[in-house]
Amino acid sequence: MKTPKRIQPLVEDGLVDEVISQLMSGKEATVYKVRCGHEIRCAKVYKDAAKRSFKKAVQYQEGRKVRNSRRARAMEKGSKFGRQQQEDTWQNAEVDALYKVAAAGVRVPKPYGCFDGVLLMELITDEEGDVAPRLNDVSMSAEQALEDHAVVMQDVVKMLCAGLIHGDLSEFNVLVDEYGPVIIDLPQAVDAAANNNAKSMLDRDVRNMTEYYGQFAPELLGTRYADEMWALYEEGELQPDTQLTGEFDDPEDNADVDSVLEEIKAALEEEQERQERIRAADAGEDD
Repeated sequence: MKTPKRIQPLVEDGLVDEVISQLMSGKEATVYKVRCGHEIRCAKVYKDAAKRSFKKAVQYQEGRKVRNSRRARAMEKGSKFGRQQQEDTWQNAEVDALYKVAAAGVRVPKPYGCFDGVLLMELITDEEGDVAPRLNDVSMSAEQALEDHAVVMQDVVKMLCAGLIHGDLSEFNVLVDEYGPVIIDLPQAVDAAANNNAKSMLDRDVRNMTEYYGQFAPELLGTRYADEMWALYEEGELQPDTQLTGEFDDPEDNADVDSVLEEIKAALEEEQERQERIRAADAGEDD
């Protein structure tokens, strides 16, 4: 296919030899299948901030540290230079998160670097060598659902122990290869200790995955893994190999009507965002 404008500099620099096809177009990026020497990889081309439809970006950026003080000041002021720095920080955040969670033992695509808003990374394939399907396109037995849900919950624990929460984890951001789930799309990963929305994002990530696997194994729907993880995390007792039970008892003094109302409101917003993700995914497949 014709080389997209954003990938052309990588071709000129010898990082990419050929663009084979477009894999998908989502709310934040378009992903292409590319050839790099003898390897087939994927190139994720981030959309400009003005074209991204990813909502509530400020919530995700809270707590992200910028080492260069000049850049930090420019980002706070919102100058043209500052907006560019903010965009660079957003794009490089995924590379940083991929390296960090991979080191923690989470199965994610191997990154090869981010070049001018284009992330080169490993192409996840199935047993036949074709592009691995997203989880939302996969059906399974109850036994398989329980097994894969346990794997994803342990991956969420490993990420949390590494100080990160995915922030947008759902059946649309997990691929399935011959070895099981592979987590993708981490540009919005948040700092668990520095972001005030961390707990609610963890709740949403875990709920999304539990509800999907719960279609095949309904016994999962009554579990409370997020509450269990967060309680252990706050107490400093969560370890990467912690064996979770999915059970959690609310403290007796925790009956707060306002909190319940906030949870209901959050659930409604999450369902709306879920529907938008489905529509975005359908639109991407049509492109």
